[in-house]
Amino acid sequence: MRERDDPETVGRRVQRLRGERGLTQRQLAEPAYTPAYISTLEAGRVRASDEALRHIARRLGVSFEELALGRPAHLATELRLRLTEARRTLADGRAEEAAGRYTELLAEAESHGLPGEQAAALLGLGECALETGELASAHGHFERAEERLADASPAARAPAVRGRAVAHYLAGELRYAVYLLETTLDELNRGGLHDPDALLLLYASVIGPYLDMGAHARAAQAAEFALALAPRAGDPALIARMHRSVARTLLAEGRPAEADASLAKAAELYRQLQLRTELANCHWMRGYVHAQNGQLNDAEVELRQALAMLSETSAALYRSQAAVELADVLHRLDRSTEAAALLEGVLGDFSSERGAMHAAAAHRLLGIIAEDARDTESAEEHYVRALSLLERAGAAGDLADLCRLLGDLLRRTGRTEAALDAYRTGLGHRTTPGTTTLGPAPAQPPL
Repeated sequence: MRERDDPETVGRRVQRLRGERGLTQRQLAEPAYTPAYISTLEAGRVRASDEALRHIARRLGVSFEELALGRPAHLATELRLRLTEARRTLADGRAEEAAGRYTELLAEAESHGLPGEQAAALLGLGECALETGELASAHGHFERAEERLADASPAARAPAVRGRAVAHYLAGELRYAVYLLETTLDELNRGGLHDPDALLLLYASVIGPYLDMGAHARAAQAAEFALALAPRAGDPALIARMHRSVARTLLAEGRPAEADASLAKAAELYRQLQLRTELANCHWMRGYVHAQNGQLNDAEVELRQALAMLSETSAALYRSQAAVELADVLHRLDRSTEAAALLEGVLGDFSSERGAMHAAAAHRLLGIIAEDARDTESAEEHYVRALSLLERAGAAGDLADLCRLLGDLLRRTGRTEAALDAYRTGLGHRTTPGTTTLGPAPAQPPL
């Protein structure tokens, strides 16, 4: 709780409430105090004790907090209800409207000194910014939320840490995202702070960065821990997110049927919870699974569904990312012209600080399409731009594949030495699949 208001403010408040209720100073004072004491208090010349304020609050029919802090009764409860409404607005894909609500709630929580509600509003603003692709704003909101929770437990701070990590991940800063998540996991596990929801949130969030860095063993271990924690977690949206993340590890292990089953569980939970953007992301991921399994027509159906749903929301960055996946499927269906047009249409939505991984994927695919059309100059340009993005992100597995494509192109055009340099770069990344750049794995959770 914040410090009480100054004596003059409290005095004016007592005087106003007494007048509204038609009480004299004597009636307010009796039987514990004197009218002179009430007069001195209302004039702001004395700092009343908590005991005196509780007596006066009872006589006035208000709460101690309302008298001492000017905080209306049940304010915290009302703010929490409105926070829930803002979350529903965001879940329905109306990120900008939700951000407006969260901004109002933050201002009210700050004016009444409610740090928990301030943190919740800042977390909501961060999630809105992630959805609209404003990653710098998202990072700032999550950082401020973490500051408001500085005195709380690591488990209470976990959503803010996860938000910061996702902002860095989407910006292509994989190593730092992993560092944030692993550090907090270690703090929770080594400290014996067994909060299933917090642990599940962090393990589900670290799977994606692990896979993109080529650290497949760690991704598989995180998925194993997440599955073990799921029966103890109480948040169905969190369990759905876990199933979506675990599907990526199952696919990486060559188990597409199990990956699809995991996504089906996630999609059913999202439908029940009416989380529109998350459901769209499930369609996107199922399309990716079908594509990896060679079911290209099914993949196109799922990805077009994802794209249509995301186009109805403010999720601009996610929409562009889904478009890149769809373009890959169209190319594999021998519709390269359509794929290239789709990629050119979304490339402007990306940058080295915003959607770097999918920007690299778009340039890689445009390079392949250009190479098929015998336009080696454009192909090389796209490969080099993709290489720059992936090197900055530290995406080891994708880097190795891209170096092979670039090396093959350089060799075919007679630049043998340059081709060898590209192959060596790829081999260097291939022989260190995300292990030498990461510290020791986090401690095992107390399952």
